[in-house]
Amino acid sequence: MSKQKMQYQCTACGYAQRKWAGQCSGCGEWNTLQEIRQQQEGKGRFSGFAGVAADSDIVPLSDVEAEEIARRPTGLSEFDRVLGGGLVAGSAILIGGDPGIGKSTLLLQGMALLGESTRPLYVTGEESIQQVSLRAKRLKLDVGHIDILAETSLENILTQVTKHKPSVLVIDSIQTVYHDSMQSAPGSVSQVRECAAQLVRYAKLSQTAVFVVGHVTKEGAIAGPRVLEHMVDTVLYFEGDAGSRFRVVRAIKNRFGAVNELGVFVMTEGGLKEVHNPSAIFLSRHDQAVSGSVVMVTREGSRPLLVEVQTLVDTSYAGQPKRVTLGIEQNRLSMLLAVLHRHGGVSIADQDVFVNIVGGMRLSETAGDLPVLIALLSSFRDKPIPNDWIVFGEIGLAGEVRPVPNGEERLREALKHGYKQAIVPAGNAPKQGIDGLQINVVKTLKQALELL
Repeated sequence: MSKQKMQYQCTACGYAQRKWAGQCSGCGEWNTLQEIRQQQEGKGRFSGFAGVAADSDIVPLSDVEAEEIARRPTGLSEFDRVLGGGLVAGSAILIGGDPGIGKSTLLLQGMALLGESTRPLYVTGEESIQQVSLRAKRLKLDVGHIDILAETSLENILTQVTKHKPSVLVIDSIQTVYHDSMQSAPGSVSQVRECAAQLVRYAKLSQTAVFVVGHVTKEGAIAGPRVLEHMVDTVLYFEGDAGSRFRVVRAIKNRFGAVNELGVFVMTEGGLKEVHNPSAIFLSRHDQAVSGSVVMVTREGSRPLLVEVQTLVDTSYAGQPKRVTLGIEQNRLSMLLAVLHRHGGVSIADQDVFVNIVGGMRLSETAGDLPVLIALLSSFRDKPIPNDWIVFGEIGLAGEVRPVPNGEERLREALKHGYKQAIVPAGNAPKQGIDGLQINVVKTLKQALELL
């Protein structure tokens, strides 16, 4: 027998090398190299799809007609929002999330609501057909038009889909699918990369919308090689706290729509229900104004959201004051505290500082700078901000209050929820004003503090 060649492959990036080392030479990650048997290229490789044309030719880009992309609604408006308006033929969509978060439930509900005119195929590799049927029965879904296949071999899956030609294909999950020509175990870097590449190729050639479910690591990233997210058209993360009924679908990458788009659901006994007014989740209206609480308007994709910022400033009895943040970067908080001291004349260097964004939200933009500082000062002075005030704005290192995108849209969202006063950057003040909302414009942090 010929001696099999061995190599060491990185589980993070897929880079292969002949000798083991503590650090991957490709991406620089530590302790990610695993020993695998070297595969024989081209042997047993699934080379084509029956009945699917693969011919291509070079054409001038100017001769290509830019047609409007046709979209198929899934029946879940929040899901359609994240997808960019609906399903696009030939798109490959990757959905990742923690175990038990509801990925399979979301896809099964979406397939059931597509209607009788479609014939989706649900390929399950982790559950039996009976388990999927029991879930559909428990959710009271009409699944008469849905085909199901329990299979983990990629060759068998592609043989079936080229035969039946479904309009939508669901792979649950990519970590259970394996390629016969590769000797590594299912879920390994090489298997995930090769199987995903074949599925994406099939989606493009057959114009079939393909959903791929992916596991996540303990850090929250999708398991497998990073190139997996580059191959697909859309990357969605299904998020939610363990003790909360609310679920959030977030678009990290989307070639057919806006990134950082947000869809909000609530998990019930009857499955996932849409939340059309997500601002109500992240707001906890107090009967009376309390110190350290300020409401701001953030923006997730194309949607403005009202979020409550809560802070607590307390005397520190330790040698090193605490800086604890939930939903905002700790380095940004340190920068804001320095600006507050230098340009606001307020020093809380000897105080413990706690900042929390209510509802588990994470501020991914700079519009929360001014609300955080105002909330900190409110807690430090023990002076509440009125319940009908709204604040947003970016803080510069020179103490200036800088405008943020879509200022007028944020103000109208605040007015819709009953807010009467607003503190905004001068660059976000609407020229015509907004009836029912008094807008206070500020140019510097010092002006904002004097206004309060």
